[in-house]
Amino acid sequence: MNWVWAVLASFFGAVISALGMGGGGILLIYLTVYLGMSQLEAQGINLVFFLPVAAVALCIHAKHKLIRWKVVLPFVALGLPGVWLGAWLAQKVGSELLSKLFGGFLLIIGIRELLSKAPDQKEQG
Repeated sequence: MNWVWAVLASFFGAVISALGMGGGGILLIYLTVYLGMSQLEAQGINLVFFLPVAAVALCIHAKHKLIRWKVVLPFVALGLPGVWLGAWLAQKVGSELLSKLFGGFLLIIGIRELLSKAPDQKEQG
């Protein structure tokens, strides 16, 4: 029965990702709530899923000349130390607090999305 949940979570995660709504969040919830993984393990697995997709997207955007490399490179140079710092901090904070912070973050984003107007409503009123 676990494989059915895994297939369903993967399917809905992919659909939500395709809509631009953050399928990684669905994957994290599935891994922590249904499989009982720690938040750090779940985030690591989420990164494993994200990296190949990001690499393909980068290649496609580069092929279509949609990347301004002079703008991107400074962000990459600053982002890499930020990633290291974030990973170090996540280990120091601990999995339980990290799970609560992530849950709070999802709640805030969900409330913001529910209360925000659609782009076409903003123009009209």
